[in-house]
Amino acid sequence: MQKSDRPRTPRKVTGKWLALGLALLVQLGFVAVLVFTVHWQNRKPEPVTALLYAPPTKTPAVDTATPQAPTPVPQPAPQPAPQPVPPRSVVAPPSEPKAATPDPRAADIALRARQEEERKKTAEAKRKDDEKKARAEQEAEDRRKLDEKKKQDEKAAEKQSEARARQQRETEAMRVQAEREGETRAKADRDAQARAQQNAQRGKAEADWVRSIQAKVRGNVIVPPDINGNPEAIFEVVQLPTGEIIDVQLRKSSGVRAYDDAVSRAILKSSPLPRPERPDIFQRSLTLKFRPLPE
Repeated sequence: MQKSDRPRTPRKVTGKWLALGLALLVQLGFVAVLVFTVHWQNRKPEPVTALLYAPPTKTPAVDTATPQAPTPVPQPAPQPAPQPVPPRSVVAPPSEPKAATPDPRAADIALRARQEEERKKTAEAKRKDDEKKARAEQEAEDRRKLDEKKKQDEKAAEKQSEARARQQRETEAMRVQAEREGETRAKADRDAQARAQQNAQRGKAEADWVRSIQAKVRGNVIVPPDINGNPEAIFEVVQLPTGEIIDVQLRKSSGVRAYDDAVSRAILKSSPLPRPERPDIFQRSLTLKFRPLPE
């Protein structure tokens, strides 16, 4: 049997086109199933039809003379046509939903929300810190005022104590001074009394001494017979401690020369004069008064 030399190309081309047509058919079927599935998942909700009835009203009287138009009967709403359900064998599994494209406005809103939240947190933290600082400052101020008041109270108490001590010292000093003044006054009174007593005693002793001298001189006076009245003559006598007379001077005349001369001679004749009982009352110069008649 002789082999044919013609090529077998036409059979290969026929099989190739058959495979290509089957592939296209399968792809078209897959696309149709995919479109139907998406359309079935995104179908619109079926509308709900409700019939509204008005309450019965009173029918007015019908005028038989006037013909009435017939009342229209409400027609039911048309129902949507049912969607065909594809066979189970043909339905493809639902594809995964496509990732939604991020919305820049949503990101901006979320960023602003986070910034606002952070701002609020920062403001709340700052408010708490400010409150804490304010409380700490208030506590410090209260402690400072308390310490200052305590120091003022201590100073006031110290001043009061010093004032009381100073008052006590002043009172004690015044008491001591009063006692000293009282003692001084008492001593001065005693000294004055003593001096007065001494002066009185001295004056009495001097008076007694002078009277004794006058008595001695008067015993030696020869009174003139023609004298009138009782005139007074005053003499100053200078003597020694022994009583001896050194000088006699007339200080006031009695107006009768004879009586004045008689008294002067009597004073010189009475030398030595009587000495005082107390030596401390001796006087070198004495003033002596004489009258013709005793007082």
